[in-house]
Amino acid sequence: MGMRLRGASYGRLRLAPPFGVRFPAASEARFHFVAAGSVHLQSEGCGTRVLSDGDAVLIPRGDSHVLLSAPGVPIRSLDSFETMPLCGNICAIRECPEETCRTKDVLIFSGRMEFELDALHPLVGLMPQVMSVSELVSRQPEILPLLEAMEREMTAERAGSAGILARLADVVAASIVRGWVECGCGDATGWIDALRDPRLGRVIAALHRDPGRDWSVAEMAAEMGNSRSVFAERFVTATGMTPQRYLATLRMRLAAQWIGRDRMAIDAVAKRLGYGSQAAFARAYKRLMGQPPGKARASAPGGRPAAPQARL
Repeated sequence: MGMRLRGASYGRLRLAPPFGVRFPAASEARFHFVAAGSVHLQSEGCGTRVLSDGDAVLIPRGDSHVLLSAPGVPIRSLDSFETMPLCGNICAIRECPEETCRTKDVLIFSGRMEFELDALHPLVGLMPQVMSVSELVSRQPEILPLLEAMEREMTAERAGSAGILARLADVVAASIVRGWVECGCGDATGWIDALRDPRLGRVIAALHRDPGRDWSVAEMAAEMGNSRSVFAERFVTATGMTPQRYLATLRMRLAAQWIGRDRMAIDAVAKRLGYGSQAAFARAYKRLMGQPPGKARASAPGGRPAAPQARL
């Protein structure tokens, strides 16, 4: 249902107290796992929470936040720390005296993660500012072995541990999101109902699988197994928009991703999304996105990188 998480970059941080690290606002979600020691997480609007061994949090909208060894300590920007590439898109930050490293230092695995396609999905905007794995463990104790595996890989630093940690982090972060969806938390009642309703969910999944199809409301209603009027009313109640509007918005968000991040040719995107001409696609794109499709490429930071970047 478009809530897939894909890791963009990761970092293994080994820091000696006292320390304070400011993580700037980012377009991607942020994930933190504490393998040893404890930290204070501070973010505007959410106050302070303490994370200790085995704790993991997801900050779905990438809001600015700070990790501190204790309240009141000096704070440095993340980009002021020297990083060392480990492999691919994984780096390390190590700032601790030789005599205290591995005894009193704090060990954190951090990552930037993208919601594939649906970073703009309405559900992301309804998520809490900070989502904790501790809220998931009581309902899904099967996640504990994953957290324990992350802790082992962090402390042992065996061959290949960085890559294994990255994959485990992806699974834990996705589990946090799924747990929130399944428990129907927050003010996302309509979207939660849509995801929980197997018939309506089937329609939305079909639109995501084949956005270039010339969908009619009658075809969507048939997919759900209801009349057009019942389907349309149910869809608007759950999502806050008409089926046609949802499909048009989905197409343009896909187009922006394919043009900006994946560097696809505009005419190829138009054809893939079912438009008869590039001109018709460009008009639809500008109407919904407020700018011509070429701007998506111009504003993208170089599109997809030629090779993964070892940075946080």
